[in-house]
Amino acid sequence: MGIAYAMGAPGGAGGAGGAGGAASLVPLILMFVIFYFLLIRPQQKKQKAHQEMIRNLKRGDRIMTNGGLLGQIVALDEESISLEIADKVRVKLGRGYVAALMNPKPAQDQGDKKDKLKSKQ
Repeated sequence: MGIAYAMGAPGGAGGAGGAGGAASLVPLILMFVIFYFLLIRPQQKKQKAHQEMIRNLKRGDRIMTNGGLLGQIVALDEESISLEIADKVRVKLGRGYVAALMNPKPAQDQGDKKDKLKSKQ
């Protein structure tokens, strides 16, 4: 008989099971919302920015490919890019293989900032 008392009444467990099932979904939904804002949404923004960068490429831009090649765009069409990686050395690659735009302007800006910091000191 001691065992039966320890297990509890079957009626009480059945009544709490219905409310407990709905309450157990709340943490799962909360975890999905957190994953969405921490993982999924930033990745979508990054992908959208990359697609925009690829769309806005123009002749003369310096780029880096996914393979690590650095070069200057000499010709473009809808699906591919001709890239000059050395003097008179050109390669053709798909637009999707462009990793980053490598224009020299940000490097000059950093040099200006360093000069400004030195002048303040």
